[in-house]
Amino acid sequence: MSKRTLAFIAATFVALFYAANFSIAKNVMPHYVQPFGFIVFRVVGACILFWAISFLGPKEKIKKEHYKYVFLGALFGMSLNMLSFFYGLNLTTPINAAVMMVTSPMVTLILAALFFKEKLSVFKILGLVVGLAGTLLMILYGKGNLSTAPNPLVGNFFMFLNAFFFSCYLIVAKEMTKHYHPFTFIKWMYSIGILIVLPFGLSQVTAMDFSQIPLSAYLSIAYVVVFVTFGTYLLNIFAIKILKPTTVAVFIYFQPLLTTLIAVLGGTDNIDYIKVIAAILIFSGVYLVSKKPKVIPNRL
Repeated sequence: MSKRTLAFIAATFVALFYAANFSIAKNVMPHYVQPFGFIVFRVVGACILFWAISFLGPKEKIKKEHYKYVFLGALFGMSLNMLSFFYGLNLTTPINAAVMMVTSPMVTLILAALFFKEKLSVFKILGLVVGLAGTLLMILYGKGNLSTAPNPLVGNFFMFLNAFFFSCYLIVAKEMTKHYHPFTFIKWMYSIGILIVLPFGLSQVTAMDFSQIPLSAYLSIAYVVVFVTFGTYLLNIFAIKILKPTTVAVFIYFQPLLTTLIAVLGGTDNIDYIKVIAAILIFSGVYLVSKKPKVIPNRL
């Protein structure tokens, strides 16, 4: 099996793990753990796991000039990404959140055009416009059950910020994988990430009544730490090393389909016409952004 095939498989599992995360995390927030406290468990737990397996990779030292990339990776991939995700998910519905995540390929395209000089074709520009229309529709009009989604407008906006920060992380991670083994980059990125998220979530952790938390909630937290954080970042960094950042980002396209199925079957969300229209626009935008232009042979 080729490395490229393995990279596609890894990206597929990332989509599966993330899709279940929307409903599983929603079930424990804010009843048993507040959003920022959840992030502390996620980052600290994953950091321990990454250091535990770091012996599998080579012993490398980060060069002085690359520390800025490690910090930026921690800032975008560990801190701002997770803070906006959990804060947004706490205020909106799983389906709304998953649809907003699909905007990441469009944001990644813009960043790739700025940093990697990727050309923006007519299809890609049209895709950005269509996708943006769907994004604005979801942010402004995407609703939900007030008991589980107290402020969908703010929640949807923060989910868009999450997609933006994740796209920034993909760009930074791509640069670092040119120089270091994934384990080297990730373990130091999470270590710095702990220092960034602790001021936000430590008070929420200390306020938790651990004796009142049921086993199901602990298992949900463990799933987010082991699979959604440790597993996805490990698989993502492997996929990024082989594939383009824009290709990896496209796999987020599958998340709303899987998330909708899980959320509807689990009773944590429902489908309405606004979600459908917004999803169609965003999906169409991502398709146009991801579409490769046809090469017309020169017949002269």
